[in-house]
Amino acid sequence: HISRTTMANWIIRLDDVFKPLINLLRDQQLGGDYLQADETRLQVLKETGKAAQSDKWMWVIRGGPPDQPVVRYHYDPSRSEEVPLRLLDGFEGVLQTDGYAGYNRVCRENTITRIGCWDPARRKFVGAGKAAPTKKKDTKVSKADAAIGKIRKLYAIEKRIKDLPAAEKTQQRQQLAQPVLDDLKAWLEKNSTRVPRDSLTYKAIQYTLNQWDLLTGYCQDRKLHISNVLAENAIRPFAVGRKNGLFADTPRGAKASATVY
Repeated sequence: HISRTTMANWIIRLDDVFKPLINLLRDQQLGGDYLQADETRLQVLKETGKAAQSDKWMWVIRGGPPDQPVVRYHYDPSRSEEVPLRLLDGFEGVLQTDGYAGYNRVCRENTITRIGCWDPARRKFVGAGKAAPTKKKDTKVSKADAAIGKIRKLYAIEKRIKDLPAAEKTQQRQQLAQPVLDDLKAWLEKNSTRVPRDSLTYKAIQYTLNQWDLLTGYCQDRKLHISNVLAENAIRPFAVGRKNGLFADTPRGAKASATVY
C-alpha cells in the first residue's frame, strides 16, 4: 500500500525535476507572435494570508510558433494584472483574451496588441435570451435572439473559410465578415436605447459595444481566430481534474499540478 500523501509528494518533487523543461517551453512559446490566455478558479487550502474558501487561480497561456504551439499552466493566488506581466515578460505580438481588464497593463507596457473573443459576448446574449419571459409562437423574435443570429453568421463565415489560403482568407473576411460586423454594430447602437437598462440584454449590448475594437481585431490578420476557444479548451482538462481533486492542499502542490498539466 502506498499512501496518498506519498504519491502527492512524488508529484510535488517532479516540479523541480521538470523545471528545465518548463523553462524551455516558456522560451519556445514566447518566441511566437500569437498567444491566447485564460484563467480559472482553484481552491488551495493553505495559501498564506488567504481563507481556504477564497478564489485562487490557474492561468493558461496557449500559443507560440504555429507549427509547435505550447500550452503553459501557472498557479497564482492572485488574479491581478501583475500575473500577466510576469507570464508574458518578453513577449511581442498579439494576445487574445476575454474581456477581463487584468490584461490591459501588460499590453500597455509591452509591444503587445490585444484582441478579444466573441464567445463571452455571445454567451451574454444567450443568457439574456434564456432569462426573457416565454413568448407565444406568433410574437416577434427577442432582441437577444436577434443578436445571437447576427453573431452566428460571423462564426459560420469562419467555419467556411478556415481552410482557405492565407491571402484568400483575409480577402473573404473583408468581403463577408465586415458587412456583418457593420450591420451588427449599427443594430447594437440602435437597440441600446430600446431595452431596459437593468435588463441582461442591455448589459450584453453594452459589453459588446465596449469591447468592439477588441472583438473585431481578428479581422486584421488571417492567422487570428474569432474566439479564444483554443485556450478555453486547453484549460478544460484542468477543470475536469479539479472536479475530481476538488482542491489543492498547499501552494506547492498547486504549482506542481500546473507543471504536470
